[in-house]
Amino acid sequence: MAKLVYALNQSLDGYVDHTEFAPDPALFRHFIDDVRGLAGSVYGRRMYEVMRYWDEDHPEWDEEERDYAAAWRSQPKWVVSRSLKSVGPNATLVADDIEAAIRGLKARLDGEIEVAGPELAQSLTDLGLVDEYRLYLHPVVLGRGKPYFAGPRPRLRLVASDRIGGDAIRLTYVPA
Repeated sequence: MAKLVYALNQSLDGYVDHTEFAPDPALFRHFIDDVRGLAGSVYGRRMYEVMRYWDEDHPEWDEEERDYAAAWRSQPKWVVSRSLKSVGPNATLVADDIEAAIRGLKARLDGEIEVAGPELAQSLTDLGLVDEYRLYLHPVVLGRGKPYFAGPRPRLRLVASDRIGGDAIRLTYVPA
């Protein structure tokens, strides 16, 4: 049975915004290795549209960016959306009965399935489907934006903390 993990970068004041801070080289390498090891990823529409950047090669990319793109492209993706009519390569659209779809993935797959997107993660939290939360804290204060937790925070228990790279700390929690 697969474990559903909600993992995102966030500021010290709890906001997620990929345009405001970027991972250092060590953290980026961590993300490449992480993506390679996943059974797949579940995205909300907005996060999937951001991640589609990795579907096409860009001439300015360095080796690390090409490695990340290859890892991302190779993994299966499930996109939860009622507005999208189609999704890109190696992706499946989930438009109805999200709970049944995600429970089915967890039952059918082994390893970790990563969920990205605060609203989707909140919906899956409300359904009791998120098994682990990984907060990658960066030394940035935004003062605005989309919060990591899109609704009431579940009771959580800290199970690990790791420094990754020069500035980021990963906090790993499970439901209490």
